[in-house]
Amino acid sequence: MPPTPTAAAPSPTPARTASDVSASPLVERLDAARPYALSLFRIVVGLLFACHGAASLFGVLGGAMGSNGGTIAAGTWPGWYAAVIQLVGGALVLLGVGTRSAAFIASGSMAYAYFNVHQGEGLWPMQNGGEASAMFAWAFLLLVFTGPGPLALDRIFGRGKRG
Repeated sequence: MPPTPTAAAPSPTPARTASDVSASPLVERLDAARPYALSLFRIVVGLLFACHGAASLFGVLGGAMGSNGGTIAAGTWPGWYAAVIQLVGGALVLLGVGTRSAAFIASGSMAYAYFNVHQGEGLWPMQNGGEASAMFAWAFLLLVFTGPGPLALDRIFGRGKRG
């Protein structure tokens, strides 16, 4: 018959959390700037995405990829529809209007682009040319969860108080 333990094993020391440690002045300043950094992130991502759409639809900024300055033919699946999502979704995210919904659609379109267009060419984004699609998909997914930040038209005009 095995001996019965007489005392419980001591519990491990609980891990220290950020609230246990007083933050340095630099960390406090960075934390205070976080909402504005989020807004700047949203603005840059939206602008870059809208530029991709404008290039594909109107031939500006070098035109559609692989077209030597040309455009994508209207109604072509999936390229033209992706370009419309890029232009409209990017503009909405840039301005902070309906950010979560626009970012959700944009993220999905970039996930579709990655898995449908790029994944067949190789396993890793560096091999298959899908870096931009992967980065945009994850950046927009982040915005779905974080919302637009304080520098958004929805927030300025009183709509979208929660994101």
